[in-house]
Amino acid sequence: MNLPNKLTILRVIMIPFFVVFMYLDFAAAKWIALGIFIVAAITDTLDGQIARRCNLVTTFGKFMDPLADKLLVCSAMICFIELEKLPAWFVIIIIGREFIISGFRLIAAENGVVIAANYWGKFKTVSQMIMIILLLIDLGGVFDILEQIFIWLSLALTVISLITYIWQNRSVLSMQD
Repeated sequence: MNLPNKLTILRVIMIPFFVVFMYLDFAAAKWIALGIFIVAAITDTLDGQIARRCNLVTTFGKFMDPLADKLLVCSAMICFIELEKLPAWFVIIIIGREFIISGFRLIAAENGVVIAANYWGKFKTVSQMIMIILLLIDLGGVFDILEQIFIWLSLALTVISLITYIWQNRSVLSMQD
């Protein structure tokens, strides 16, 4: 198992610890959750960079890296529903987009087509991670405005990236006829 794949597995292992610390009721818990989330987000950046730079791209990595990202981000957002920091409809749209794109990629893969991530998807992920970090820090005041900006930016980029993926790869849909 190569280093990028180990980083991906590490990210998946970190998710339950992150979720537990989201709910623990002591002063340092949110800061520990924040630290776990930031380290997990960094592993997301590192595993891709290392895999491409060192020619260590694997089928496992192509499948598990985006899955690990989705698990991390969606876990945080689901927790934020119960903590009343995000509305359920918002999280449903985000998760719905992930299911649609995953299904779309599965159809493409069955037809020998690989749908690579595009910049809109990368921007979406970065905006969601920044949003999650801001919601975890929860500094209040002017930062509430910044949180709202990133919440709405994440939603907009989610929808834009969904439309872009489908439009750029619409030929995949015609393969199903």
